[in-house]
Amino acid sequence: MRERISPAKTISGSIQLPGDKSISHRYGMLASIAEGRSTLRNYSSGADCRSTLECMRALGADIAIDGDVVIEGRGLDGLREPAGELDCGNSGSTMRMLSGIVAAQPFTSRLCGDESLSRRPMGRIMAPLQQMGARLEAREGRFPPLTIHGGAVRAIDYTLPVPSAQVKSCVLLAGLYADGRTTVREAVRTRDHTEIALQEFGADIECSRGAITLTGRPHLRGRELVVPGDLSSAAFFIVAAQMAREADLVIQGVGLNPTRSRLLDFLAGIGVRIQVLDVQQTGGELIGNLRIRNSPVRGGRIDGDLTAALIDELPVLAVLGAASQEGLEVANAAELRVKETDRIATVADNLRRMGVTIETRDDGFTVPGRQSFHAAELDSFGDHRIAMAFSIAALAADGPCEIHGAEAASVSFPEFFDTLRRIAA
Repeated sequence: MRERISPAKTISGSIQLPGDKSISHRYGMLASIAEGRSTLRNYSSGADCRSTLECMRALGADIAIDGDVVIEGRGLDGLREPAGELDCGNSGSTMRMLSGIVAAQPFTSRLCGDESLSRRPMGRIMAPLQQMGARLEAREGRFPPLTIHGGAVRAIDYTLPVPSAQVKSCVLLAGLYADGRTTVREAVRTRDHTEIALQEFGADIECSRGAITLTGRPHLRGRELVVPGDLSSAAFFIVAAQMAREADLVIQGVGLNPTRSRLLDFLAGIGVRIQVLDVQQTGGELIGNLRIRNSPVRGGRIDGDLTAALIDELPVLAVLGAASQEGLEVANAAELRVKETDRIATVADNLRRMGVTIETRDDGFTVPGRQSFHAAELDSFGDHRIAMAFSIAALAADGPCEIHGAEAASVSFPEFFDTLRRIAA
């Protein structure tokens, strides 16, 4: 599918975004192994989060989708052996976190995915699960599909070798089934949606000084929860406002979790005008409205812990860097090479098609500032974040751009292009 994006002089209006992907995945899994009914409002409409629901349905959860997602939980020990493979689609989050749950089941599960997911290494979750007693098989020892021979797991004390909320979540979800206390230690704080969700569903979990400790075998209870709007999706529209000559945009009900808000801190620090309004709490998560106006953006450097915190937003920040005054330098981002695409390569390819200079390295890139964007034929390469990032770049081009493979955006944000058209004039 192709989308034609015309330049925009003005970005304005008020929008509401789909539910946060990260939180939706966790709510869908925990509601399925809780006791009783859960009602999840504003659950992500993206294909990735639908993959999670389909996997949980295949494991025996009763799931109805009619606006809200209603799940009749099976309880901690109520899942059943799936009739076939658990298809995670394009969702690495589904595969990595669900592996923790199925590792503790008294049956064998086979987790597969699409061509892109099948190229993404899973060694980071295999190592701790094997320490917990699970038996796993993978193509070439680390690539999907994963065959997990479930059974009794034991509590462990595990230190993350690299920052990863998904690996942390995998271990904690497996730890639900272990006798005793499972501890995950992290030198760099990663997003804590799993810890918050576990508390909301009734788990006994303690978080202090870089250590998260979970007591196994809790009684999880069904909940009514609202999923905050997705901050990662908001990033595209915040950058869109900076690409236009005039902008006044309100994004409603966005998740403001402190482990995710470094995006807003970074953007404000380089000159983006962001107001945070009407902050409240729901289900342990902070939400609020964002008012975005355009202003000169300085640019800057992203490295170290900040890179890990902004890893998903780096493609669209590269676009912003080219339009900024001083440009953008990104380091310590080798993980971009093993996302849905090699995002360093695909970002560079599309920027160069638009006449934008970029210098790439193994673990990052440098984009000089004050550059112009030229109309071009652009490619998503099947990656949702690349499709959306270069739709935003097209707003500042000197003529209409074509986005090939635009359907990739539906992985996380099926409504993206309709939403963009509503605010871009």
